[in-house]
Amino acid sequence: MAKIVLIGAGSHVFSKATITDILWYPELRDSTITLMDIAPEPLDLITQFAKTIVRQNGFNTKIESTTDRRKALEGADYVFITISVGDREKGRFGRAIPLKYGVEGSPDTIGAGGVFGANRCVPVILDICHDMEELCPNAWLLNYVNPMAINTWAMNDYTKIKNVGLCHSVQHTAADLLDYGIGPLKPVEVPKEAGPYYRLFHNQIHEELNEASYWVAGINHMAWFLELKYRGKDVYPLLRERFKDPAIYSGEDAHGPGPDIVRVEVFKAFGYFVTESSGHMASYLPYFKKTRALIDKYKLDEQKFANMWKVRLGWDDELREQIRADHKFPVLHGAEYSAQIIHSIETGTPSRINANVKNRGYITNLPDGCCVEVPCLVDKTGIHPCYVGDLPPQLAGLNRTSINVQELAVRGIVEKDKTKIFQAILLDPLTSAILTIDEIRNMVDEMFQAEQKQYLKGYK
Repeated sequence: MAKIVLIGAGSHVFSKATITDILWYPELRDSTITLMDIAPEPLDLITQFAKTIVRQNGFNTKIESTTDRRKALEGADYVFITISVGDREKGRFGRAIPLKYGVEGSPDTIGAGGVFGANRCVPVILDICHDMEELCPNAWLLNYVNPMAINTWAMNDYTKIKNVGLCHSVQHTAADLLDYGIGPLKPVEVPKEAGPYYRLFHNQIHEELNEASYWVAGINHMAWFLELKYRGKDVYPLLRERFKDPAIYSGEDAHGPGPDIVRVEVFKAFGYFVTESSGHMASYLPYFKKTRALIDKYKLDEQKFANMWKVRLGWDDELREQIRADHKFPVLHGAEYSAQIIHSIETGTPSRINANVKNRGYITNLPDGCCVEVPCLVDKTGIHPCYVGDLPPQLAGLNRTSINVQELAVRGIVEKDKTKIFQAILLDPLTSAILTIDEIRNMVDEMFQAEQKQYLKGYK
């Protein structure tokens, strides 16, 4: 059966969900799941969890654990990457230094924080890929590491490994839009034994989604619902009518991350709804974070996301206690695509996902070779991106502003060229709306000084 490797397995909130998703499929329960992390303590925690749930359910799944990456990769069929390069206070410099200059962005997306996040991650990811070229050249790499587009672009251009970048923004936004348009939706009930991560991020399975259809394309965190139907009826007219009432989308419980004002404003201005959250979308555009007054107006509380790592430390403690008490862990199926991909390839059961891939004419008015997020068909022969054609020109225009940053960032990281990194951030829509060229140069210099000794060696 398949050998499935999780690199960065010590991030238990993701690994726990991935393992249970895999075990949910009876056809995958004879697989070998190899857990790898450079940090022994969190690796031991998720290994204990995996062995506990396998034992409790009497599965034949083989659980392996190692801090040796090459040993883990040998003979792999599927490799997940969920690493964070740096300490667990992810993006500490990526948030703090830009904020000092008045730019409130997100290291998960783009801007200075995103580019420097990729600066740390891309070299490690390429090393993993080069190991795979030697040890498991036919394996599929399933990447969950942000900033997704930059990381995936680098893999596509500088390695031979089959890969896709995966995100849950399409699935979550589909549920959000149905909730806005025809809701309220009722999520499929999750057992009380499920942990908080499932309740926050993976409990996006709704019966109503079985009767919905959608066609989504663009770039990661800025893909567009080009079509959304429920029981064959266009949902967009319902949304336009309901969004006349700001109470629908401006409250703290509008959707999972909170108020959804930015996405609705973009929808009203550009005609289509975007994936991801309002907080992420605001970091891609020059309209919403230029001043503290605007940040307050659009209810963009970045600190909520910056503190998430502290919340996750508490979840680590909870998991340790559950393992000590032999807590009965439920085998759940969440909204992520990863296990679904493996199931389709292993069994030949076809499915459709959205994934980040190299643009080979799939979106015809975005540059060839860039990283796009498009519908993909999955079957026994692999993952097959779908042709989309032209995006509406206003949407392609918004996507291009971020693609410009991504391209220069990839080149600068691989070539270790500080000038290209500086130029990438100069092109960032939000940063350039707030800072002068000299201010951006000073900010970039400060970020290099903060990280170069530990993470960014060899730059010229």
